Parts: sequence; structure tokens; C-alpha cells
Amino acid sequence: MRIESPLSLYTGIVPPEWIDFNGHMNVAYYVLAFDHATDAFMDCLGMGQDYRESQQCSAFVVESHVNYQRELMAGDPMRITTQLLGFDSKRIHYFHRLYHAKRGFLSATTELIAIHVDLTERHSVSMPLSVLDQLGAIMTQHIQLPRPPQSGRVIGVRAKPAVAGIAKITPSLVLSRGQR
Repeated sequence: MRIESPLSLYTGIVPPEWIDFNGHMNVAYYVLAFDHATDAFMDCLGMGQDYRESQQCSAFVVESHVNYQRELMAGDPMRITTQLLGFDSKRIHYFHRLYHAKRGFLSATTELIAIHVDLTERHSVSMPLSVLDQLGAIMTQHIQLPRPPQSGRVIGVRAKPAVAGIAKITPSLVLSRGQR
């Protein structure tokens, strides 16, 4: 079986109702588009709606990091690719890239970790061997891909040296009211 590297499982068109007051696709809808791609990925793994209903198990996203690169507008065609970064018996680490489907530019990325959950007990459980086998087959192909430069990032504001003419901020000024 040939596995696409990366997977290309979701395409769509930006609907007008996804446009915000800035005239471009709202951040919430980037996450929704990525969620549609995650649904397609889960279907590819054999963990779609039929699986949820018959096994009473599903995957919950427990962490997500989104990077916005370039805006999309109403009517723009979207294509989302999926790269598997890693997995174990309960967790899947993957990466989506959202492209303008016609012009080819990268619009946004997201890195996610999902955990396999028993919906009856509401706790994590191991994935079935059929899913682990499918993940292994995909990983065999995706391990050869370069790691996305946006993956593994830590968010924060890095301190910069004081700029001439701007007062240096003292630590006591940046403490929250509850810490003073």
C-alpha cells in the first residue's frame, strides 16, 4: 500500500460566513478547518464515526498550537495536509498545513496531540492494533519527511534590551495585582 507523504485528506472553500470584520478568515474558522482535517485523518486511521459508535472510543485533542502565516479570503480554495510526527499506544502527535489550493501558499499550520479515550469511562485507553498498525505504516513514510519548522515551538514574549528613550520596566511593574 502506498501512503501519501504528507497525507492530503481535506479540501474546501472558505465560505463568506467565515470572514471577520478585518475582511479575512476568522481565527476560529482556521481551527474549524483544521478540525475537519483531523476528522478526515481519524477516518483514514479507522477511527471515524462508525468506530466511535461501535467501540465507544474516540480521540480527544489535548493540545494545539496554531501559526497564522498568510490570510485567506471568502471563496479561497483550501487544501490541508497532515503529517504524522509520532505516536504511542494512546497518543497521536500530528501536524496540519493549510494551503491556498490554487496559489499554493502556506496560510496556517497547527501542531496537535490527541489522546485515545473510552467514551463510556471517559479516560484514556490504548488504541486497537488495527489503528496502531495503520499509524505505523504512515509513520514509516512520514519519518522521512523534514520536521515542520513550526513544530515544537514555545509561545511567549522574549525580553528585549531596553530601547533608548524608553524607560526600563522593573519586575515589580510586571507583577499581576495578585502577586504584589
